[in-house]
Amino acid sequence: MDLEREGGRGANQLRPIDCTRNVLSRAHGSASCSHGETRVLAAVYGPKAGTKKNENPEKACIEVIWKPKTGQIGKSEKEFEMILKRTLQNICLLTVHPNTTTSIIVQVVHDDGSLLPCAIHAACAALVDAGIPLKYLAVAICCCLTESGQIILDPSKLEEQRMKGFVCIAFPSSIQSVISQGSADVGGESVGNGVITSLTHGVMPVDDYFQCVEQGRAAIIPLSNILKKRLQSQPASKQSKAG
Repeated sequence: MDLEREGGRGANQLRPIDCTRNVLSRAHGSASCSHGETRVLAAVYGPKAGTKKNENPEKACIEVIWKPKTGQIGKSEKEFEMILKRTLQNICLLTVHPNTTTSIIVQVVHDDGSLLPCAIHAACAALVDAGIPLKYLAVAICCCLTESGQIILDPSKLEEQRMKGFVCIAFPSSIQSVISQGSADVGGESVGNGVITSLTHGVMPVDDYFQCVEQGRAAIIPLSNILKKRLQSQPASKQSKAG
């Protein structure tokens, strides 16, 4: 039996997605991303000389600062901050600007579910806008497991709260179509079928987890194309404001 979702969406149907670069004037790079009613702003500052304490000075340091819509940062926000940092460390070419720190500030504007994928896409777009060298983009999706065992994609906040378990998965996607031709410091690493990031909450049997991975992998192909279309290269003069 098919699950009835708000707005009449099918189990694998994503909400409308939008992503816009260069939305803040004082940041080296910035972006706004929305998944349905969920919206996140990201700003990039750097690279700046020097690394944070306990970081490797032979590589670039990535710093992520997560700002909730209201109030102080809590346990779940700290977890998202850590996961986002690890995701960005994975996709950035850290050897290009050693002994530097690039700061990414993520501001939650509204959370109506699938917040972490939205934040990942906003951060990636802001890094592209700042001209930070990347190996590939991270394209993420959230999958939920209902009490009846059905898997749904891109859940709303209400759907997340009703689910038995959910997983956020980020996959690599080629960056070549969203950078200007001839840009320096572009990673030549091939994009495989691996998983960059995987975060689970609640109860999810192993078989269901791998089913989520497969359904998520199928969904990120059109999702990746949508994001790349939104992030088409700007004129070369705007490509790297950090330089």
